Amino acid sequence: MIRRRPLRTLLLVSVLLLVGLGWHNRAHLQAFPDIISAYTAKEYCSCRYVMNNPAPYCDGYVSQYVPVSQLLDDQSRKRVTASGLGRSNSAVWLGPRQGCQLLPAASTSPPP
Repeated sequence: MIRRRPLRTLLLVSVLLLVGLGWHNRAHLQAFPDIISAYTAKEYCSCRYVMNNPAPYCDGYVSQYVPVSQLLDDQSRKRVTASGLGRSNSAVWLGPRQGCQLLPAASTSPPP
């Protein structure tokens, strides 16, 4: 069979290797969507409220190859929420010494 259809056999072996690799790294692949929104929220919060940069600069600073679908900056509470790839994460500015911190997924208020 390999002699008659070498390309088909090579394609089949490649697909099987990719599936095996994906299965081996399934935990990492499941965490990836959460990492995008968490990184964006935390870095934007740090750029905006720790470093006191303007919003347009911070938008460019956190831009990635995988874009976020929504970035909300609540200036009154100094809280940033980023949504992307079906996940949403928030970061809040705690103070000049603590900086910004990611909030737990179900949290609606900053930590004490």
